[in-house]
Amino acid sequence: MRALVLLVLVAGCTPAPSPDPAPSSDAPSSPAAAPTCPATADLPLDGERQGRGDSDGVTLWALFFGPKVIAGQEIKVAWRMTGAGDLTMTAQGPDGRLVKPSWGPEEHGGSTFARPGDEWGTGWVFPRSGCWTVHATRSTGRAHLVLRVG
Repeated sequence: MRALVLLVLVAGCTPAPSPDPAPSSDAPSSPAAAPTCPATADLPLDGERQGRGDSDGVTLWALFFGPKVIAGQEIKVAWRMTGAGDLTMTAQGPDGRLVKPSWGPEEHGGSTFARPGDEWGTGWVFPRSGCWTVHATRSTGRAHLVLRVG
């Protein structure tokens, strides 16, 4: 009798069959909902093609050398930012992907782009359409500008 009870207990401890395996990391996942671009993410239609960034204590301005920002096509942008130190930039896309400028930032000695701060030039190629946030950092300030890439 004791052997029969032990057999039943051991049989009761047998693990259940494992469920279907979890999808591999190569499997496509459902995309997260992309953030909605604010109206300020569109380039102005007045011909100025300038955008003002959001910041805390510094100013950031961008001058776009093209009528719109299109995925996969390079666009040149001149930047004016107050603060001090070198400028570093990245952009974060709707899927969280980070990209750096295709060239620059290159410091400019001056131009007719009359906004406060020091001036740099960059080239950008955004790999996909959607809402992108460009982050600009100097040793004494940070700012960002949201763009709609078509």
